[in-house]
Amino acid sequence: MDFDFLPKLPKSNLDDRAFKDLVEECILRIPRYCPEWTNYNPSDPGITLIELFAWLTDQMLLRFNQVPLRNYITFLELLGVRLQAPAPAQTDITFYLTAALPEAYSIPGGTEVATVRTETEEAIIFSTDEPLVIGNPSVRHFLTAETAEEAPQVLRDRFTNLWTLRSDGEWGGRELSLFNEQPSPSNCFYLVFDPEGEIEGNVIAMTLRGEAATTTGINPEAPPRCWEAWNGTYWESVLLQEADDGTKGFSFSEINPANGNALQGADLILHLPVRWPVTRFTAYQGRWLRCVYTTPELGQPGYSSSPRIVALWVRSIGGTVGASQSNLIRNELMGESDGTPGQTFQLQGFPVLNRRDDEYILVTPPGGLPQAWREVSDFANSGPEDLHYTLDSRTGVVQFGPLIREPAQLQQQTLLRARIGAYGNPLLPGASRNPMDEGVATQEIRAMERQYGAVPLRGAEIRMVVYRTGGGIKGNVQRGTLTIPKSAIPYVTRVINHIPARNGADAESLEDAVIRVPGMLRTRDRAVTPEDFETLAIQAGQGAVARVRCLTPTTVNDAGIVRLLIVPQANTEAIARGEGIHPDLFALTPQLQDRVLAYLNERRLLGVQVRCLQPNYVGVSVQTEVALEPEYRNFRAQEDILAKLRVSLYRFFNPLTGGIDGRGWQFGRPVYPSDIVTLFQRTPGVRYLGVVQLFEIRKQEQTWVRTLPLDPVINPGSQGLVCSWADNRLRSGHVINLIQ
Repeated sequence: MDFDFLPKLPKSNLDDRAFKDLVEECILRIPRYCPEWTNYNPSDPGITLIELFAWLTDQMLLRFNQVPLRNYITFLELLGVRLQAPAPAQTDITFYLTAALPEAYSIPGGTEVATVRTETEEAIIFSTDEPLVIGNPSVRHFLTAETAEEAPQVLRDRFTNLWTLRSDGEWGGRELSLFNEQPSPSNCFYLVFDPEGEIEGNVIAMTLRGEAATTTGINPEAPPRCWEAWNGTYWESVLLQEADDGTKGFSFSEINPANGNALQGADLILHLPVRWPVTRFTAYQGRWLRCVYTTPELGQPGYSSSPRIVALWVRSIGGTVGASQSNLIRNELMGESDGTPGQTFQLQGFPVLNRRDDEYILVTPPGGLPQAWREVSDFANSGPEDLHYTLDSRTGVVQFGPLIREPAQLQQQTLLRARIGAYGNPLLPGASRNPMDEGVATQEIRAMERQYGAVPLRGAEIRMVVYRTGGGIKGNVQRGTLTIPKSAIPYVTRVINHIPARNGADAESLEDAVIRVPGMLRTRDRAVTPEDFETLAIQAGQGAVARVRCLTPTTVNDAGIVRLLIVPQANTEAIARGEGIHPDLFALTPQLQDRVLAYLNERRLLGVQVRCLQPNYVGVSVQTEVALEPEYRNFRAQEDILAKLRVSLYRFFNPLTGGIDGRGWQFGRPVYPSDIVTLFQRTPGVRYLGVVQLFEIRKQEQTWVRTLPLDPVINPGSQGLVCSWADNRLRSGHVINLIQ
């Protein structure tokens, strides 16, 4: 292992003799030790033996000169550097009920859901991070506004004197217009839910009653509206797919009047945010949901008249909760204590994920009450009575407090040796005793020993209450794969993950730890400079954070605010398959953001605010032509080269593997056509290139749009990163044609 990142300081060569030097030295010693040996021919068996032992000695000297490398690793151990365990992937799992329940229903935390087990792959298990409460939603206010604002200011209450709340929870009354009589984009209406209801993360079914086949002028298959909820920071989209809107944009086009009744109901399924705080806008307080009339897509009509409803009813049919890739192990008996300091125990499952408050060791002394022991990172500040232990997350080894023998002061040692010389060892039987000196000697000997952390009594039962194992890049599963509950869950008909799992990372290697240590020594676990924040943010992610950039303040108002652009870790296997990585897989999840902020808040200066952001991702699609060398006329050889070129483009335009150095595309660096020319010149078999066209893919609201830039340059901006992925519908993939 070569540490290329370290400064090349002069290093002493402990033994610079090579194989040739060893052979010559042995031959020179032959006349002295064996004068009758006079034939030094290379074919002589004795010379062969000399060369053999010279080769063995040369290998030993090679390892001998690597002693400084071993000392460096030992130095890391003295610093207490441990290899980080794998980081678990995280996602959101949605539980759907068989039917709406009259009372609030709770699904306990730690509920396990797995992928389908196959003949070649084991099931990957995820556990919910906290309990999920599926409540009973109640609408308190129905408000309308002329324009959709970030913080609504001018609102009109439509429930007052128009609708009444019935005993079954349904609001109804006179016909109610959702938008203006002459609708215009940005018209919206708000539903404010009762703040007392525990409905965060719930999946609600909203039944809207209106006239069947209402003439509103829109295309029911592409209604120009969006449903959003205020999550405390921004308005988050809550309509998962168009198929969940049974009203077809309030047109009720698929409803057939029954028994002559033209007013029928249709269900609208909305997935509410996991974080849906109670917020006050103007005089109204609650959890806010809104529907906005958006600008119609190109070629699609808008609302010619405002849609109308006469009643609505809301109920919960499921809920979404965060989950991490982990296997929960409860009440594991580790063994009995033998009463010796520094004893260790091995957990059956490892690596062990980061411990929570309810994950600890329970020690039950013989005939005593159970004691809860607390985990510490080391025993440096542990006293003899502190119930502490350490746990190596990577190996699952639990250790209790060691007994360290320390030298006393020189004067005490000299006095003790003088007394032993005068009276004999006062601790041995038959020696001449001085009672006073005997007690002093015993105390001084004990003063040379120190116990760091308490030791469980002999015969005490050691039990791990609960812990979690798992983690790794294999946990970054695709959407729709977590569908198998590990145990039956009452009232639940199915489970699924609507978003892919992210932030899973493998265990840290020794090379990664060696690279991490210089930054750790520089920051000294304190965030002061921009480099400190970047280093500590990566450490906070525990393998889930791939890159961080600390932005420089640009205005006076930014003083005291540290903004970090965070790129999470992602599975790069799709690059080798020629698919690339979608920008959504680099989204900064709330769980990862909370972890980074909690870590940095303990290490930042007083008065400094830390904000975590994600870069502005800009997609790049390349279309070009290449000519190959004449010897590559075989069809398979041509397809192989074209596939390699496409893979090289997906790898080059990537936040993790892109750029010239292969360590990720630089923040803010534009893309030029010459970059593709330089990249393709590295591939054997490419003779020359044709015209290179760059297409820019940017996100507009909730969709990605592919355009041809005016200049042959794609500039992602100072806070931007480029990436590339294959999507046939969007035509975001790379197209390379062959010039015959």
